[in-house]
Amino acid sequence: MKGRTDFYENILATYTRDSEINNLILNSTRTESAGYGIWNRLEEIMQFCKRSGFRTLGLAFCTGLFSEASVVKEIFSSCNFQVYSVACKNGGISKNRLGLEEQEKVRPGKFEAICNPVAQAEILNELKTELNVVLGLCVGHDSLFFKYSRVPVTVLAVKDRVLAHNPLGAVYGRRYQRERYSKHKLA
Repeated sequence: MKGRTDFYENILATYTRDSEINNLILNSTRTESAGYGIWNRLEEIMQFCKRSGFRTLGLAFCTGLFSEASVVKEIFSSCNFQVYSVACKNGGISKNRLGLEEQEKVRPGKFEAICNPVAQAEILNELKTELNVVLGLCVGHDSLFFKYSRVPVTVLAVKDRVLAHNPLGAVYGRRYQRERYSKHKLA
C-alpha cells in the first residue's frame, strides 16, 4: 500500500466530510473499544445503536430462525428500541414465478415461496428504520437485502445449516475438511 497516500487521504476525507458516515465510523470504533472482549455481538449492536442515536431497528430474518428472531426482538424491545421485523418468505410468491424448475426446488412437487429480501428491505425502508439487522438470510439473499436497504445494515448471524449457523467452524476445522472443500474447486 506504499505510495497510496492520496488514496488514503481521500478515504479519510470520506469519513470526515459526511456527518452520517462520520457518525458510523466514530461510534463503531467507540463501541469496539468500550466492549472489546466484553460484549457479545447482540450487546455490541445495542451499544452501537445507543452511541449512534438509533432507536428504530429493522430485523430481517430467515423463517428458519423464527424462534431466534422472536428472542432477538424481545431483547431489543426490552432495551427500549422500537423493532420492526420481517420474515424472508413474506409475500408468499411461488418460486415457479421466478422461472425455477421443479427439480431446482428444495422439495420438488410442493409449493415453495421465494425468499424475498428486496421486499424485506423495502418494508423496513417504509417503516423508516435507522439500522437494519440481518439474522440468518441465505447467501445472495443477504446481498440483495444490503443492496436495497436505504439505511446501514449489520449482521447478527449468518445462515449455515450444516454448522449450526457457525460458518467459522469450517475455517477452524479446515484441516479435517480438505477433501470436502476440494469438491468446490473451479475448473
